Amino acid sequence: MLTREQILSAPDLRTETVNVPEWDGAVVVRTMTAAERDEYEQSMVASRGPDESANLRNVRARLVAMTAVDEAGKRLFMDADIAALGAKSASAVNRVFQVASRLNALTESDVEGLAKNSAAGPSADSPSN
Repeated sequence: MLTREQILSAPDLRTETVNVPEWDGAVVVRTMTAAERDEYEQSMVASRGPDESANLRNVRARLVAMTAVDEAGKRLFMDADIAALGAKSASAVNRVFQVASRLNALTESDVEGLAKNSAAGPSADSPSN
């Protein structure tokens, strides 16, 4: 069995380089930490739209901002950059988003589930008794 020390010291944040011809270069994408994944998911439900659905505004740019890193593994973009990143080419952002989604095991059904759960509210999973 693994020890606490082995788990906490395991180098488990994988990276992958994505060629982005629209930007004339490549971007390194890494897996999110568990805390970052929670933050990403929370960002989709924290500010719901007027119809109480998940906030999917700039969902691709948000994931790219959270996963694009430099050679040292530091984020290239801050949260304040999300709108500017969302104004970039959809093809380029989507190219990086697809790799970030795969690396982070984030599927379309995950996003749909968040949208459904945010619309249902906290009582949807509560027992009736």
